[in-house]
Amino acid sequence: MTSIARASLRIRLLAGTLVWIAASIVAAGWGLGNLFHQHVESQFHAELKLHLDQLTAQLGVDGEGRPVLSQPLSDPRLVRPYSGFYWQVDAMAGSAPAGIPAVGLLRSRSLWDYVLTVPADAPADGEIHRRQVAGPEGARLGMVERIVRIDDTPDGNPRTFRLMAAADARLMSEPVARFSGELWTALGVLGAGLVIAALVQVFVGLAPLLKLRAALGEVRSGRSQRLEGRFPGEVMPLVDEFNSVLAQNAEVVERARTHAGNLAHALKTPLTVLANAAAAPGRKGDELARLVLENVGVARRQVDYHLARSQAAAAIRMPGARTSVTPIIDGLVRTMGRIHAERELELGVQPLPESLAFRGEGQDLQEMLGNLIDNACKWASRRVEIGAAREGSQLRIAIDDDGAGLAADKRRAVIDRGVRADEQVPGSGLGLAIVDDLARLYGGRVELLDSPLGGLRSVLTLPAAD
Repeated sequence: MTSIARASLRIRLLAGTLVWIAASIVAAGWGLGNLFHQHVESQFHAELKLHLDQLTAQLGVDGEGRPVLSQPLSDPRLVRPYSGFYWQVDAMAGSAPAGIPAVGLLRSRSLWDYVLTVPADAPADGEIHRRQVAGPEGARLGMVERIVRIDDTPDGNPRTFRLMAAADARLMSEPVARFSGELWTALGVLGAGLVIAALVQVFVGLAPLLKLRAALGEVRSGRSQRLEGRFPGEVMPLVDEFNSVLAQNAEVVERARTHAGNLAHALKTPLTVLANAAAAPGRKGDELARLVLENVGVARRQVDYHLARSQAAAAIRMPGARTSVTPIIDGLVRTMGRIHAERELELGVQPLPESLAFRGEGQDLQEMLGNLIDNACKWASRRVEIGAAREGSQLRIAIDDDGAGLAADKRRAVIDRGVRADEQVPGSGLGLAIVDDLARLYGGRVELLDSPLGGLRSVLTLPAAD
């Protein structure tokens, strides 16, 4: 799954978007829920403080030292039994009338016969203290309390009271729970909508890449010579660059076709003259005439081949060409063994991977390797060895011979068109130049190096096919 995610741009975009949506939904749900909870809690305690302030303002002491209210508190829920809102007044030590319990001296009608019990610790005089206590019918109450001292009493003795205002904690927790449920439902719907929008965005946004892939398929199959169609502004620079590369490649092929055609036409006239001279009536039976006719026939076949090939190159593009290397080398070794049979050379081929392939036309590979192997056979003393391997995206083919070799300062010169290392050895001097031209057309190169066998090593580097 990890490798698929790395390979697919669509999956990577969707994964990133979905993670971000999930994180945003969770953060929004937690944040909004927390804010609402704080708001409800603040309102809950603000209402309790209001009741406590009213209770403090209305509190007084009668002639017997009992706490009394000058008038009832304004909230009607405080007189409805077990309504969920309560208040209570306790006397602190020394402030309760004789023979009367200090706890619950005065309490709201809503408490009915229930008395709130709070821990013995008490806040400082005037300070508001929050706590939770048990309430009627097993309810949990949120409560605020303060200590109030009354100095102006009928008997002249100051009294200290503990004032409490409380409410059922469910009045705070239930709205929060309802809001949280509705919030997460709404966020779930929002998240589903965002996921659908992300899917649409990714598929619609990547649609031009599918269109680009189809256009590339048209070029690869030879049905089109450039990428056609309208693409978004972000993709058009890539399309323009690719079309520029295709145009440059087409120009290179056209130039090579023109050179091959010019050379073929230039050779036709002298070949015709030689053939006519060798076929003259007075030359019948002449060994030289027979040899000339035979070689003129070979040359004509080569000329016809190159003319046909140059014409085909103008009409057909094969970006996806692939040629297996092993059959080409094996066939050339057999051919060279017969051509140079009188020299009894040892032609060796190192083990080659079956998957080794050249990204180009088989005829071109055969021509390049044929020239290099033939050249090695001409100069070898006893042995020629051929090896090939893939190095990254490149195909590297090495041909070694055990001949006299070639000085380093002459190696570049023999690759130039028409230059021969030794006039005594048959040849036109065009072999290495042709190999170099073809290799460069494919983005490769030819190198001449010292061979481990003692002679010359020819290294042909070409693009490898998958």
